[in-house]
Amino acid sequence: MRKWIWGLAVLVAVSAIGFFGIAPGYVEASMNKVDGKPLPKVSAEAIALHKTLTIVDLHSDTLMWKRDMLDRADRGHMDLPRLQEGNVALQVFSSVSKTPKGQNYDANGSDSDNITLLAVAQMQPARTWNSLLERSLWHGEKLDRATAASKGTLVKVAASGNVDSLLERRAKQEDATGALLSIEGLQNLEGKAENLDKLYNAGFRMAGITHFFDNELAGSMHGIKKGGLTPLGREVIRRMEEKGMIVDIAHCSRQCVTEILAMARRPVVSSHGGVQATCKVNRNLSDEHIKGVAVTGGIIGIGYWDGAICDTSPKSIAKAMKHVRDLVGIQHVALGSDYDGATTVRFDTSKLVQVTQALLDEGFTPDEIRAVMGGNALRVLREGLKPMAKAPPAA
Repeated sequence: MRKWIWGLAVLVAVSAIGFFGIAPGYVEASMNKVDGKPLPKVSAEAIALHKTLTIVDLHSDTLMWKRDMLDRADRGHMDLPRLQEGNVALQVFSSVSKTPKGQNYDANGSDSDNITLLAVAQMQPARTWNSLLERSLWHGEKLDRATAASKGTLVKVAASGNVDSLLERRAKQEDATGALLSIEGLQNLEGKAENLDKLYNAGFRMAGITHFFDNELAGSMHGIKKGGLTPLGREVIRRMEEKGMIVDIAHCSRQCVTEILAMARRPVVSSHGGVQATCKVNRNLSDEHIKGVAVTGGIIGIGYWDGAICDTSPKSIAKAMKHVRDLVGIQHVALGSDYDGATTVRFDTSKLVQVTQALLDEGFTPDEIRAVMGGNALRVLREGLKPMAKAPPAA
């Protein structure tokens, strides 16, 4: 009997080690890949230009995974050392609170969730296991802890003044990378508009209205009904604009996008995705919606994975950007990698010079490249964020 009990205890211990210790890293490594296909040679001209750029990426899901973003990882697409190698000045980090089982681009219900098991396996605080709001607040805490431990090299951005001070530091050749919090789908409000205050107080300054399923605010491009904004959705968008939170239309249904663009008073972003003209995937923007974003003064972040550009080559990234430029002007083009978002890409953030090279190859001028790689995003952040607020203190 004792041998049986001992054997059972060993089996439980081994299972626990596998579930809590090994499984989270294995899952991430299997979902966030670099495909290993050949990359074009980078010219001396591109390398020299890239070093002078102020780069902003509008979307990464790195906070979803259990690893220290201050250390270089052997999996995934992004961490602080790789951001520094890629010369990224400011990275937008999104909070993913729920994804449906069997996730696909066509139709997903809201009655299942992959993130609960991930939260348990990663040994997140128990309060995050059954609360979408607490999951996002935990992601905010993770970023606060990283900024506090970075000794000033990772800087939280929550106001336009924070953007300016970050750029002043970088102009003095100081080692500083900005981090701004965003949200992938406001299902984490849990149906209550007042929960937006809690997210704002935690430092969140951008939010997508939906993710891969319809929620209480609007229909998703990947949902069942794919409807427009609900009364709660309209109320929350107005609150976001008043508070200095940037509205993100990524993943919204077509009707949702149309209605947001019609009511917007501030620049709107599409943080990560592509365009129908170069990649006919349902989540990508039509020319009509590209023009609508431009009317608000907003920007369109082009992603690097096949769902955004129909392959993973730098050339296809540049072609999507060229379409937006030619349709509405260079001032509306931006980067939206979707790194660490369960995506397969050609290169991680340390090799962003590949985008600079691809833009040169497509005939973009150095000034146009400066705008695409970060100048446009900085303009929208300065206009969309409140000027005087200070970043919340680190936990």
